[in-house]
Parts: sequence; C-alpha cells; structure tokens
Amino acid sequence: MNKPLKLIKIGNSTGVILPKEVLARLHVELGDELSVAETPSGIELRPSDGDFEAQMAVARKVMEKRRLALRELAK
Repeated sequence: MNKPLKLIKIGNSTGVILPKEVLARLHVELGDELSVAETPSGIELRPSDGDFEAQMAVARKVMEKRRLALRELAK
C-alpha cells in the first residue's frame, strides 16, 4: 500500500484523497474526523477521539503551568 497520494486544491486549502483501503484500515468513513500526530517515524493518522483530545488539551495546559514542578518530580 505504498502508493503516492496527490495533493489537491480544496477552496483555499490543500487536501489529499485517501484510498478506500486506507479508510477501511482506519475504520473511518466520510464525515469522520482524523487526528494527526507527529511521531519519530513520521506523521500518523488515526481516528479522532474527542474525549481523548479534550483530556490532552487539559493535560498540556497543566504541564505548561506546572513545568518546573514536573521537571523536579522527574529527577
């Protein structure tokens, strides 16, 4: 499944059409949301989990606010 994907213009944005095989492997369909994450091996697409994304947003705020305390605890 190493087929190149072509970028297309969608309004003022750029998009890509995912083959049906990719959608099936992700267990998503038209209208679903995907989450994009950068990993050491590249970019990862996965089905979006709204609850998880909301929890991570809160965790990021706490980590930023308590950065020094967390750094000390990590020692």
